[in-house]
Amino acid sequence: MLIYLRQLGKYELAQYQLLIRLLYLKTGEMSKESLLSTPLHGVYIPAFLIVFGTFVVKREWIGYSVILAFVLGFHKFWRGRVRRVLNSKIQYFELSDKAVLNHNTAIYRFRLPRSNDVLGLPVGQHLTVVVEVDGKQHSRSYTPLSSDADKGYFDLLVKAYPNGIVSKKISELKIGDKIGVRGPKGNWKHQVGLARHFGMIAGGTGITPMLQIIRAVLSNPEDPTQITLLYANVSEKDIILREEIEALAQKDPRFTVEHVLNNPPENWTGAVGYVTEELIKHHFPAPSADSKVLICGPTPMVNAVRQATVSLGYEKARAISKIEDQVYVF
Repeated sequence: MLIYLRQLGKYELAQYQLLIRLLYLKTGEMSKESLLSTPLHGVYIPAFLIVFGTFVVKREWIGYSVILAFVLGFHKFWRGRVRRVLNSKIQYFELSDKAVLNHNTAIYRFRLPRSNDVLGLPVGQHLTVVVEVDGKQHSRSYTPLSSDADKGYFDLLVKAYPNGIVSKKISELKIGDKIGVRGPKGNWKHQVGLARHFGMIAGGTGITPMLQIIRAVLSNPEDPTQITLLYANVSEKDIILREEIEALAQKDPRFTVEHVLNNPPENWTGAVGYVTEELIKHHFPAPSADSKVLICGPTPMVNAVRQATVSLGYEKARAISKIEDQVYVF
């Protein structure tokens, strides 16, 4: 290419420089990150300008320009492809942002290697987070709030417990610190037609796998699945992502939510106490082959709800749930 430029006359070189400026004006409208994150956008026009410019100023070099345009185009396409990052080996991801929700709960955003990467976690499944404390590795399972529609990052909703080794370590992370991640894990394989109705029972941060499934269903206008969510928390200030959940319910008639509080404020109009047999019976359809109950939350709540579903006539939940189960525990 340098030899080629040396052989150009002053007039030809000026024409070529003008075309290169046009190329930079076109691609300069986008940042480097956004340019590389779109495989085809920003490839056709630059390639055309290279070939056309060579044709105008030095036709005998047209073959070289075609090769150069192909190499540059392929490089951009390859760099901009969507990659699924998650695998069974531990990888380390950097904390890039943190949004505090209340006194002990926050959303932590971790950066993926490239801006066009996705985590690659199937809907309703979870990953294993690995941290090091006092020279020892500790792990815990989490379901991200984000999905593969979100490129370049993934979000974890974490409630820090005083005796929770992993959650406490995550809560102490500073921007730039890293955690280990591997996965995916879980037997949930989401698809349209799994059930006519999902009855969801979530407690606290157990809302995360439910939200993934809710979003997947509601984002598909062809999915007829009805969803009822019983969301249990201690107090009103503990309701995580309340605005988003209620906005989804108001927007789509396929989804309804009932909040359940153990310590409700005055003038509370929702359910009070625990998720009981009566509450489940009132809000969910009767047990049938085309309905499922999905459960996620603190162990005491999960155990109580398991027993309640058996009393109501649902099939007994297995110790490790499978996708075909009538009662699925995350």
